[in-house]
Amino acid sequence: MNPLFGFHMPNYTYRGVPKDRLFDRVVQQAKAAENAGFDLVTVMDHFYQIRGIGPETEPMMEAYTTLAALCASTSRVKLGTLVTGVTYRNPAMLAKMVTTLDVISRGRAILGIGAAWNEDEHKGYGFEFPSIGQRMDRLDEALTIAKLMFTQDRPSFEGKYYKIDRALNVPRPLQPGGPKILIGGTGERRTLRLLAKHGDIGHWFSASLDELKRKKQIFEEHCAAVNRDPSEVLLTLGVTLVLAENEKGARAILEGLTPERRAMATTATVPEAAEVIGKYMDAGFGGFTFNNNIYQTDESIALLGELIKAVRGSAVLA
Repeated sequence: MNPLFGFHMPNYTYRGVPKDRLFDRVVQQAKAAENAGFDLVTVMDHFYQIRGIGPETEPMMEAYTTLAALCASTSRVKLGTLVTGVTYRNPAMLAKMVTTLDVISRGRAILGIGAAWNEDEHKGYGFEFPSIGQRMDRLDEALTIAKLMFTQDRPSFEGKYYKIDRALNVPRPLQPGGPKILIGGTGERRTLRLLAKHGDIGHWFSASLDELKRKKQIFEEHCAAVNRDPSEVLLTLGVTLVLAENEKGARAILEGLTPERRAMATTATVPEAAEVIGKYMDAGFGGFTFNNNIYQTDESIALLGELIKAVRGSAVLA
């Protein structure tokens, strides 16, 4: 299995970078990730900074405007959100936006989506924030609409919350079957069932290997219920490893994290990190995402490139 590596950019706070050069730094990081061998670059779909990364008043750029601009500065990596909140946009409009991103990027878009959780943003922007059950129902309908608009010429659909009537989506996506759908979250009753029903990629947070295996078993049971081969879905993990060449380098990275993130992080050298990732791969996980709030410099991103080479080399030998 050739693993997928994602570079996630939830942080737009760069020390010493003036406001009029903020996006230049975003581009620099995306290019560094592409050069390091990453397959995917993602941004958050939030309007406020989120807890665990920084204060909500820190800079946060709108996701799809940012991704469209990154299309011109990258050439190989896939681009998407990790993940769009279903409550933020009409799903037909969202499908159109992701299709447009696919055309602009020449076939490199993904649709990352989840049920949304940040109530403060909803209040601030005036978005409705229904119960989790209703948000999950909306997510199911939104995923249905997106798949229809990616694959059919004039689809119609009428659900409880959304409807389309012979909706046009021209130009069509460049990727056959449309952009891959990434669903974030591990809710055992609803989210994993929607992943089995609609998803191509699942994104989960790191946990103990035993806990992840338990979640994977539940996901496979949902796949069986909808006659889906679970091997068709790539399971990816957010990685909290702090990769550094020495103790001094690790300490410098840890000092830049929030206390919450610092408590979750584990320091490792490239060989140690490759061994950890190998264990996850043996358990059936095929994708790994690293965050730019940890890896802020070109040098630290290049070090991740060494890890990517080591893991892929081991995968080939296996």
